[in-house]
Amino acid sequence: MAMMEEGARSCLLQSRSNLEQDIRASYLMDHMISDGVLTGDEEERIRSKPTRREQAAALLELLLRKDNQAYISFYNALVRESYGDLASLLHNSLPLVSPEAEKSFSDAGTHYVQTVLSEGGVPQRPVVFVSRPALVNRVREKLYRLQKEPGWVTVFGMAGSGKSVLAAEAVRDHALITECFPGGVHWLSIGQLDRADLLVRIQSLCFRLEQQCQEQDPSSSLHRPPGSLEEAKERLRFLMLRRYPRSLLILDDIWDSSVLKAFDIQCRVLLTTRDRSLADCVSGSKSEVAVESGLEEDQALEILALYVNGKPQRLPEQARSIVRECKGSPLVVSLIGALLREFPDRWAYYLRMLQQKKFKRIRKSSSYDYDALDQAMAASIQVLSEEHRELYIDLTVLEKDVKVPAKVLSVLWDLEPEEVEDVLQDFVNKSLLFRDCHHRPYLYYLHDLQLDFLAEMNRSGLENSEVRGHFQEFLSLNGHQLEQRPFPDVVQLALSQPDSSEVYRQALLQAQERASRGGLYLDWVNKSSLKSLSRLVVQPHQGSIYSACFSHDGTKIASCGSSKTLRVFKSTSGEKLLEIHAHDDEVLCCAFSSDDHLLATCSSDRKVKVWNVERGTLMRVFEDEHEEQVNHCQFTNTRRRLLLATCSNDKFINTKLWNLNKPSSQNTMFGHSEPVNHCCFSPDDAHLSTSSSDGTLKLWEVSSANEWKSIDVADMFPEQSEQTEVMVKCSTWSADGRSIICAARNAVFVFDVETAAMLLEIRTSRLSTVQYCHACPSSNLVAIALSHYAVELWDIETNKKMADCSGHLSWVHGVQFSPDGSLLLSCSDDQTVRVWETNKVHTSSAVCLKRDSDVLFNNGDVTVVAADNRNRLQVRNGRTGAVMFQSEEQESRIRCTAICTQTSAVGLGREDGTIQVLEVPSGTPLATLQGHTRTVLHCQFTPEGHTLITSSEDTTIRVWRWRTGECVVLEGHKEQVRCFSLLTTSPSSETHLLSWSFDGTIKVWNMSSGERLQDLMCHQGAVLACDVSPDGQLFATTSADKTAKVWSSASWECVCPLNGHQDCVRSCRFSWDGRCLATGDDNGEIRLWNVKDGTLLKICSRDNKDAMDSLHGGWVTDLHFSPDNTVLLSTGGYIKWWNVEKGEALQTFYPTGANLKRIHVSPDFSTFVTIDNIGILYILKKVE
Repeated sequence: MAMMEEGARSCLLQSRSNLEQDIRASYLMDHMISDGVLTGDEEERIRSKPTRREQAAALLELLLRKDNQAYISFYNALVRESYGDLASLLHNSLPLVSPEAEKSFSDAGTHYVQTVLSEGGVPQRPVVFVSRPALVNRVREKLYRLQKEPGWVTVFGMAGSGKSVLAAEAVRDHALITECFPGGVHWLSIGQLDRADLLVRIQSLCFRLEQQCQEQDPSSSLHRPPGSLEEAKERLRFLMLRRYPRSLLILDDIWDSSVLKAFDIQCRVLLTTRDRSLADCVSGSKSEVAVESGLEEDQALEILALYVNGKPQRLPEQARSIVRECKGSPLVVSLIGALLREFPDRWAYYLRMLQQKKFKRIRKSSSYDYDALDQAMAASIQVLSEEHRELYIDLTVLEKDVKVPAKVLSVLWDLEPEEVEDVLQDFVNKSLLFRDCHHRPYLYYLHDLQLDFLAEMNRSGLENSEVRGHFQEFLSLNGHQLEQRPFPDVVQLALSQPDSSEVYRQALLQAQERASRGGLYLDWVNKSSLKSLSRLVVQPHQGSIYSACFSHDGTKIASCGSSKTLRVFKSTSGEKLLEIHAHDDEVLCCAFSSDDHLLATCSSDRKVKVWNVERGTLMRVFEDEHEEQVNHCQFTNTRRRLLLATCSNDKFINTKLWNLNKPSSQNTMFGHSEPVNHCCFSPDDAHLSTSSSDGTLKLWEVSSANEWKSIDVADMFPEQSEQTEVMVKCSTWSADGRSIICAARNAVFVFDVETAAMLLEIRTSRLSTVQYCHACPSSNLVAIALSHYAVELWDIETNKKMADCSGHLSWVHGVQFSPDGSLLLSCSDDQTVRVWETNKVHTSSAVCLKRDSDVLFNNGDVTVVAADNRNRLQVRNGRTGAVMFQSEEQESRIRCTAICTQTSAVGLGREDGTIQVLEVPSGTPLATLQGHTRTVLHCQFTPEGHTLITSSEDTTIRVWRWRTGECVVLEGHKEQVRCFSLLTTSPSSETHLLSWSFDGTIKVWNMSSGERLQDLMCHQGAVLACDVSPDGQLFATTSADKTAKVWSSASWECVCPLNGHQDCVRSCRFSWDGRCLATGDDNGEIRLWNVKDGTLLKICSRDNKDAMDSLHGGWVTDLHFSPDNTVLLSTGGYIKWWNVEKGEALQTFYPTGANLKRIHVSPDFSTFVTIDNIGILYILKKVE
């Protein structure tokens, strides 16, 4: 064995005392073992020493007997473990490379490369190394782009996928270093760091760079270490720009964008990470390379062959099965390879143990610390406290590849959210759990092996499969809520689960316990009357799913995405029919031919491929004409002539038509100046639509490839500056081919094909973007996929949103109706394809009430009256949801309802101006009242039940003695009267009628005579709401002019103008003691005012703007105080309860739909009743 160079040996001896005093040998030996310069036995001998210092001395003694490669490895380990000052002691004596190392690494670069990489702390190759040339070349190709200007190359993939080895291998190239990075390559291991640790790492890097500078220029001096992150960033910027202007900085294992920002210093950076989007937070040019989560089968077999000193083709058949069983996990392949090195005849045994999850039977290998695979995985679990160990075992409820926020686990664990975060942080620190830091709140997930191991440990524990199923159903139904800001109360979300669900039972126990300590929780007591939306959830790929489509007979679904695979499965059951490794890069789109015999795929690898669906064989490859990624592909719809259209990111030659019998494209469409994102044939295949990043939608004649029409979609966004590009994402044709629908930003536009005139515009949430849209072939519905995890269905005839399909946990990339329109699929970054039944999504037979309702609370009973979607009046038992009475279908639309508390009667007002009073439950008409000439907007019985008051669009109010038909007409308003209130004035205690209108006035009437007692011009805009104080002394008005006012009912003068709202003030309510007034506006803001002097007390929601359009998910439409005036209830897009004193939210209930009009509250403030915009009735009862 060759000895270490004398200079290096001498340097070690001189530095020995400093090294022994400071180093922790156990930290360094891991790196040296991976470099192959230290054996497991040698490590064991060193670890057996009783003290840290003796271990350090033993390591140095051993090192002095080894070669140059060991010295270099030791130096690199010091650098990677942030012993920068100690590494500097050894730096000047670094040997070039030993003859043995040169021999061992003869294919790993020249002496120059070895020296550059060693000086920069780049790790050497692992002992068992398998080349991945395609990936390496892809990284190098991206690195060459940094030759002339700074930028970022991101290498991303899951834990254990070999990102670090790949990054190190990519720079092991003489030409790359000399041409692009003559200033050197500098490696920095990051991992999960706090600010203090990050500062230490950057200090170490700066020290290393300054030391190398000093060697080249002895006149330069070393600086004191930077004392803060900001100073460290500036020091590093100076060094990289002035001293090492053409060098590469490699940041290994970046977890957090805040860490990455510390290196945003205009230099050349290669980073490895699990989060592909981290580089979004920094400036400069960016490119990325994905590393698949598992090795290719041949690569995994090569690793196994290297461990057993054989050839891949001679491995037993069980080798392939082992690789498939662990999905090519580098971790498992390496571990089992090491085990087989000692027991080469145990292939079948280890495969069987893997399949049966019997990790204990995978016995010891001398190169590993643990006796068995289960011990290797259990080692960290054993160091957990007993309490934390039990919590960790509960994680069996998670599913593979599902990421969840911490607060979801509060349903399972009876801990405060902050305590849950602390527990999970402990798991992450011990590598028992993975954390996705790019999301706020953080998302957590387990590796497949850890889940299998936990399931095995927990086999005799909980009723695991049942609880797991309930938990996953909960995640599926509520996943879209988990990204709300502020984060929702997960216990409250879980209370909406079926009563039979274990998740509901546990949540109810927690809610009851928290309610006993003053917490506020609501049980949805009538939820059992709802039928769940029928759907199928399939997880066909590991990674994001970018495209999914139905076959033309509707029986199959194909999907593709970042996993580079194409999968075909049954649309009814999700059963896999075919799986193909389709491309060398992400597969961006897949499409069936009209006869379903062929499937086309296109990819970031710039290739278009056509596959035989039945056999899974490759029929055609088109790889020479597109020079950038191919975004979309589609076959013609009819069988008359088979053509394939493709579009790409090419600047000009970006849309092509292919005849599959020809090797080159048949036609190219010229006209777009930027990438084309989508292409789509008209139903008759006569035209092709293309959607481009240049802001246009173009229609082409297929026969000639000539441009037929061009629509400038960017013009639809006049509010945008010229610098902001409008990207048209996709287009879809109506079933009759007369309309073309396209998506851009947060909008969907419908254009007439012949005239190019815009027929309709759908604007979604301004904080979301439309990713895709598809028109239903059998109806007027359009499905829209959105970045805020939602799928929406819109009717383009009525311009109404018909449904929200909630459940995806991340961005939705695609939607498509089945050919008959009965099913809808959606695909997402959350790795799932979901299939929905179109009709059940938005016309579920059990829930179809209109929002204009009335409610009677009587001795614990709840009676609800409302119209249904077939224009019948329904009376329901609020406890059970059972229908107590249902009228015949009315001739005209029912617009308002009222319950008479004194008799068993209900009133309804219709769009044609007619009012009816019906007996309940017989349905016998008691009165039909004619007089209004337009829609009746509001109706209300007086307390004694003899009088019915109605207001209308015809500007009048009518006071009816409804049994006799006598009527007093109150005339004087100039615009519609949406509502009114009874006002009892003192000292006469006479009851008058107070009405308000869009004409900006308030009028006070004598109900008996019809005399107008007061006529007040209150606001410059429409009066939207009014409330009378409990003592009748005051009343408040709110208006579209963004103001509210408090009035005296004695003097009829304004006593308090209330200014400050930034939008229409939609609602108001006095507290029961009359001291406070709450007002709510269209931006979701609620203000609390002191009635006495008009001072502002609190603003609710001010700092908690969520992911919706407003602070409250919509307009604040209704407000109610609790009898003790401590709690305020509000409705908007959802329902919120507030602490009045603090102005802070106590609880939020998220309905399935949105846009709540009003809420009815029981006198004791324990029961709440409302109906959402898709017709679901909510009876909410406070948990006691």
